[in-house]
Parts: sequence; structure tokens; C-alpha cells
Amino acid sequence: MTYIHHTTRTGLATALLVLLPSLASAACFATYKAKQEDPLRLHFGVAQVPDNACTMAGAAQVLAPRLANDGWILLTIDAMVDETELEALKDSAGAFFLKYK
Repeated sequence: MTYIHHTTRTGLATALLVLLPSLASAACFATYKAKQEDPLRLHFGVAQVPDNACTMAGAAQVLAPRLANDGWILLTIDAMVDETELEALKDSAGAFFLKYK
């Protein structure tokens, strides 16, 4: 029984060592809405955010100043997405797809 327990633990440890680097390197993206005033303009966008800002609150802190540099006001962070979801968002975001990296 000890041999089976040790083999299972070794297998789990190996799986974690294989999976963790790929999870750590996964890019983090946020979908957001922003506006400009006078005249009112709205846009939906997708932006990459650093791994340490991969929460809705963290993304808001990172994106608000990036958008403000071009006169945009961040309205909301809609969702946090990963690379697998990007292609589906490309058309909706248009010119604002990964503009604010």
C-alpha cells in the first residue's frame, strides 16, 4: 500500500510541475466599456493586463490611466478573459481590440 500511495503522490507532483508553468504564463485580458464626453462617444474594448492585476478591480486600476491618456473614461470592467476567448471578442471590440495593452 505504501508503494501505491507514493506512486500517486509522485504522479500528482509531476502533473502540478507540468501544469503550473503553463498556468503562470497564461495571459490575462479584460473586457471593458469606456466613454468620451462632448460629444458623447462609447466604446467596448479588450485589453491585456499584467498577471498581478488579473481581477476586475486590478484591471480597472491599470486600464483607467491608459484610457485617460486618450481622453477616455473607464465605465466598467465587464469580464476577465483568457487567450481562448479572444477570437470571439475581436469583431465586437473592433479598433479597441488590444489597443490599450
